[in-house]
Parts: sequence; structure tokens; C-alpha cells
Amino acid sequence: MATVNEQMQSASISHQVDLQQYSNAEVRKIMALLNRADADLAARLADAVARMDGQSFTVQYLERMLASVRELNAQTMASVAEQVTADMVALGQYELDYQDRLFTTVIPAPALAVAPLAGVTLAQVRQIAFSRPFQGKLLSEWLSDIEAARAARIRDAIRIGMTSGLTNDQIVRSIMGIRSEGYADGLLNRSRQDIESMVRTAIGHVSQGARDQFYAANDDLVASVKWLSTLDSKTSPDCRLRDGLRYSKDHKPVGHSVPWLAGPGRIHWQCRSTSTPIITLWEELGLTPEEIGEADRASMDGQVPESMSYGDWLKTQSAERQDEVLGPTRGKLFREGGLTLDRFYNDRGRYLDLDQLRERDARAFEKAGIAA
Repeated sequence: MATVNEQMQSASISHQVDLQQYSNAEVRKIMALLNRADADLAARLADAVARMDGQSFTVQYLERMLASVRELNAQTMASVAEQVTADMVALGQYELDYQDRLFTTVIPAPALAVAPLAGVTLAQVRQIAFSRPFQGKLLSEWLSDIEAARAARIRDAIRIGMTSGLTNDQIVRSIMGIRSEGYADGLLNRSRQDIESMVRTAIGHVSQGARDQFYAANDDLVASVKWLSTLDSKTSPDCRLRDGLRYSKDHKPVGHSVPWLAGPGRIHWQCRSTSTPIITLWEELGLTPEEIGEADRASMDGQVPESMSYGDWLKTQSAERQDEVLGPTRGKLFREGGLTLDRFYNDRGRYLDLDQLRERDARAFEKAGIAA
């Protein structure tokens, strides 16, 4: 039977996989919001550029002509900020509820009887999300900076276009990009990338902050914390170095000298690392052998489980769970085609699509019985 700490580690990895899927869904939601707003923005840009007189073009003239565009840009980013703010509060509360369920499910009842779980309030969740900086700034500051950067890119592109003799359509297209290309060829795509990076980082910041707060509120049950990194071709050197390392409840290194820094989920942009608690020994909770029983004593042995990579964890999961994480085709290639997790990525850490996978590993498709 798996120990309490082994169960905690497996659940923490599984939960982090779910958070990555949530992160993908959140990015898609925000990008859909931008797409709807940017269709109107393109129309306002076209109108503003069409009304500009190249002969009387000055910086002051440009600012007057772009007033409507700046207003819409501000409204768009206000909508993004409202959505992200609401979602981060909901995420923080969800994380606390998840940790409460996890501890209640995994830790034996006799231990919870002498060390009842303490809750964390919604006010504390909001403080984690909005009053603590990540990557040097508050969430509100990142959103404000992205709005300003979008406005500056629009302004500068028009300045360059007008002075370079570009047509009105060419100026608008250079800013917005082409819809059929997902707007990836437009200058504002940089802002989309900034927003995606900010959203993914905010999710790591809020979820890990909520975990830290929950651990602190229940420090009689949490003896220490173990760093868990998603080990694949996209893992950063900082996270690869820290995977499996233990830290005290106040984040001091245990048995090593590698600093915690900002912690998992926050140590760098779009960090996918997380943490798992090491639960206090039953003796240290003041329990007697008679109170806890033989099976529960064995499960609360205090041993730190061996580190498990993302791929190793995935091998222990059901076919249904593997398909949920990887998709049905990749799941079958993982189980039956002989492909390890790293084979799903290129040398830049980019997820390969199925055609690229087939070109690289046609034999794996044959082995798994997946037709062309």
C-alpha cells in the first residue's frame, strides 16, 4: 500500500497536469475575447488611417485621429483584466478546496483528529492573487503595461507606415495580421504572446501561493515541502535542478544549498513546477500506537518518496487518464507505439503535431496499429 507521502506526491503530479490543462483553456478563453474585440479594432484602425492626411501628418494629429482606437484598446484590456481577475480568485479558492479534500482523503482520521485542518479565507486568496508580485510586478501592473504596449505598437506602426508610403490596407494589416493566419503575422501578436505568458504565469503564482498558504495554516501536519518539476524537454534548468529537493516549512533548503527563490510555479515565466507536502510523523503528532493502528502507522512513516518524472507518473495511470492528458492518438503511441514522452516534442520543446510525429516515428504508428 502506498504511504501517505507517496499518495500526496502522485496526487500533486496529477493535479499539476490538470492545472496545465486549465491554463490552456484559460489562454483560449482570453484569446477568443481578444479576437472578438480586435475585429472591431481593425475596423476603427482602418477608419482612422483612411481619414489621415499625409500632408498634415504630425504626432499631435496622429494622437487625435487615434483617440477612438486607444479607447477601444483600453476597453479591451479592461475586459481582459476583469476576466483574469475573476478567474484567478476562483482558481485560488479551488486550489484551497482541492488541498482540503486531498488532506482529508489521504491523511488517516486519527491524525486529523489530533490536528484538525485549518481553513484559509477568501480574503487571503485575494491577497495572494493581487497583493503579491510575480516576476517583479503585480497582476494589475502587468495588465496595465500590456495595454500601454499595445497602444504604443499601434501608434508606432502607423508612424512608420505613413512616413514609408505604405497603403492604408498595408498599415492595418501590419498591425492586425491576417485572421486566416490567426493574426500571428501582425505586430499585435507580440501582445498576444505577452498576455498568454502573463496568464500562464499568474496561474502558477496563484495556485502555488494558495498551496503555500494552506501548508502554513496546517503546519502541524506539514513537516516539510518537496519541489516537483515536470521533467520533459521543456523543463528549465532552474526547475530541473530543484526537482525532488526538500525545503522546510519556511522554504529553507533541507540537506542541500539550492535556494527556494520565488518557489515552484513562480521561479520563471510560465513555470510548471509545483510542490507536495511531506506529512509529519504520527509520533510527532503525539499519537500512541493504539490510537493510530498498525496500517496507518505504516502509511505515516515520514519517508520522502523517490522522485517521479512526469513520464514515469503517466505510465502508472489508466489508459483513459493517459488519453485525457495526451489525446487518444498520442496516448496509444505512448502505450503501444513505444514512444516516450520526450518524443512528442522537438528540440525546441515545441509540441509536435500528429503529421510531424508520423514523419519522425512512422514505425511507432505501425506498432500501435494507427492507420494513416
